[in-house]
Amino acid sequence: MQTDSTTRREFLKQAAAGVTMAALAQDVLASQSTASATGLPTRALGRTGARVSILCLGGWHIGSLKNDAEAIRIMHAAVDEGLTFFDNCWDYHDGGSEELMGKALAGGKREKVFLMTKNCERDYEGSKRCLDDSLRRLQTDHLDLWQFHEIIYDSDPDWVFDRGGIKAAIEARKAGKVRHIGFTGHKDPRIHLAMLDKPFEWETSQMPINVMDAHYRSFQKQVVPVCLKKNVGVIGMKGFGGGSGIAAQAGLSAREAYRYALSQPVASQVVGITSMEQLKENIALARTFTPMSPAEQTALLAKVRDVATDGRFELFKSSQMFDGPVHRRQHGFAT
Repeated sequence: MQTDSTTRREFLKQAAAGVTMAALAQDVLASQSTASATGLPTRALGRTGARVSILCLGGWHIGSLKNDAEAIRIMHAAVDEGLTFFDNCWDYHDGGSEELMGKALAGGKREKVFLMTKNCERDYEGSKRCLDDSLRRLQTDHLDLWQFHEIIYDSDPDWVFDRGGIKAAIEARKAGKVRHIGFTGHKDPRIHLAMLDKPFEWETSQMPINVMDAHYRSFQKQVVPVCLKKNVGVIGMKGFGGGSGIAAQAGLSAREAYRYALSQPVASQVVGITSMEQLKENIALARTFTPMSPAEQTALLAKVRDVATDGRFELFKSSQMFDGPVHRRQHGFAT
C-alpha cells in the first residue's frame, strides 16, 4: 500500500523533473542571439555546436515554384537577409528541389548556409546512394546535417538499425561527407521516442510543432522533453499546419501560428516560402519575434482546443495523406 511519505516523494520528484525541463526549455530560448550581426536571430542546435537561424527555408515549397529563376532569387535574398538554414530532401519533387538549391548555392553561397537534406532509405546501400545523389544535386562535398526522413511507421526505427542505414550515416560522418545526423517524422510521438531510445546519440530531431499539437498526439509534450534531456536539437515543422492550413481553418493568423511555434524550445522552425512577399513577411516576423508569455500560450491553446483534439487539422498524423510515396512503397502501401 502506498504511504503518504511515498506519495510525497513521488510528488516532489515529479515537481523537480518539471522544474528541470522548464529550465532546459528556457536555455534553448535564452540561447537566441539578436539579429544585429547575423541578419536573423540564431539559436544553438542541440549538442552540435552550430547556431542556426530561427527560421529554416523549406525545401519542398521552394521546389514547387514553376519559375526556377524566381526560386533562386528568393533563396539568394534569404541568404542575404540572414535566413541561412536550408532544408531539403532526396525525394522532394523527384530530386528537383535539391538540384534547384544546388544551383542557387553555387558560386559562393554554399559557405554561408547550414545545409540539411534527408535520406529516404533505411538500408546500407540505399542510404549510400541517397547521399551520393544528394551531394551531386546540391553541388557540395558535404552536408551540415543529414536526417533519416519520415520515420513514421512503427517498424522504421528497427529498419534503420537492422538494415544498415545508421551504419552508412556513421561512415559518412567519419568520411567528412556529413557533419551531423538526425531524423524526422510527423506521425506519432511513440515512433520518435522509439528512435530516441536506440543506441545512438542523435544530434537533431525534426517534428510537428504547432498550436494544435499540444492537444493531439503531442510531440511538444512527449518528445521535446526527451530531446531536451538528451541535448538533441529540436527542429520544428508544420507550424502553419502543413497542407491542412491551421491559420485558415482554425482562425489563427500566420504571425500567431509561428510566434507560438518559436516560443517553444526549438532551435529553428521550418517555413514554406513560395514568393518574395512571403520571404519578407517571415524575415520581419523573425526579426521582431518576442516569446509568447505563458498566459498568451494558454489562451491560444484554449481557443483551438475543441477543433484540435481529434486531429482533423493535423492530417499528417491522423491519415496517410502526407506519407511520401517512397515510404509508402517501402511498407507495401499503394501510392
